[in-house]
Amino acid sequence: MDFTKKMILAVLCCCSANVMPAQQKENKVNCKYVKTAGGYLMVLREGDDVLASIEDLVREKQIPSANFTGIGFAQEVTFGFYDFNEKKFHPKTFNKVEMGSLTGSIAWSGAKPSLHMHGVATDDKFTAYGGHILDLKVGTGSMEVYITLNTEKLERKVEYPLGANVLQLPPCVK
Repeated sequence: MDFTKKMILAVLCCCSANVMPAQQKENKVNCKYVKTAGGYLMVLREGDDVLASIEDLVREKQIPSANFTGIGFAQEVTFGFYDFNEKKFHPKTFNKVEMGSLTGSIAWSGAKPSLHMHGVATDDKFTAYGGHILDLKVGTGSMEVYITLNTEKLERKVEYPLGANVLQLPPCVK
């Protein structure tokens, strides 16, 4: 092989070594979900905001409605207990827990996705905490969320005097 060919080969190898890791990193960052037969499987990584990630997918794919389940590690989860007299949530945050269960539904409130999520988290002493999830960040490891699609678009509306956002069933909406 002559000198020119060796130089071209060396440059190509050098460029490939620098470009490929960046491409792999970009693909890894952008690859948070895959389509399945019944919906989507999301695999979220450390630091990801679970609610925002699901909402982004709902907007991007224009999901009419769905339900979801999940498991994984949480850096931080904030549960809220709804006080019907005060018409607000009382939040409590837990750090470094394992989400033994996530469950919820996806609907719309006007032009925005509306999630309703509950879960159970356990700490290193196996003490369990649970309820309505207001905020959830993925911890070390990952979080798997399985989203099962529904065909009909569902809406949530605030109902009074309850003051809570309630899922509306299409045949029952007045």
